[in-house]
Amino acid sequence: MIQYEQTLYKKAYLLILFTIFYNVLEGVISMFMGFQDETLALFGFGVDSFIEVMSGIGIAVMILRIRKNQASPRSAIEIKALKITGTAFYLLSAGLLAGVVINLINHHKPETTFWGAVIALISIVVMVWLMNAKKKVGRLLHSDPIVADANCTKICVYMSLVLLAASLIYELTGFVYADVIGSAGLIYFSVSEGKEAFEKAKGKECSCDHCETK
Repeated sequence: MIQYEQTLYKKAYLLILFTIFYNVLEGVISMFMGFQDETLALFGFGVDSFIEVMSGIGIAVMILRIRKNQASPRSAIEIKALKITGTAFYLLSAGLLAGVVINLINHHKPETTFWGAVIALISIVVMVWLMNAKKKVGRLLHSDPIVADANCTKICVYMSLVLLAASLIYELTGFVYADVIGSAGLIYFSVSEGKEAFEKAKGKECSCDHCETK
């Protein structure tokens, strides 16, 4: 039984490592294409990916901790990582809001949002798979923190759906405000993730709106 549990913890840790490396790749590509195509939503999505990397590092530390003792309290490193992550999400929200205002004033529109749609589709597939894989491992380990992290991945799926919708609307119709509306949607979820990070730092395992542990 102990060996089986250790195998599951190793799988959970590898899933987090995959999440980190995937977000680094997604962040680089999204920011580059967002800057090149002048689409604020895609660029902001890329910044969010790098913030998710910081969050993932904190979760990796958490898994190593609960692997030794599930009842142990959060370490100082985890709490600091959560506070940095929360602050970064709030800064992203402020930056996106400033970008939205500037784009509205200048009546700016992207060159294209094709790559935003492609990246969003890939992200949805990957994040749904990660969410289900993490949830399965967490339930097998009877670990509420791992299941909570899996459920909170839904926010990443929602952000990808927002980017996909905004990108497709602009690409198919040319609606000038599609990118701005998409950016506004990312602001909403960035604020939610920032709030979630700070509440976790205070000791709440999962504060996202759709968290379940059963």
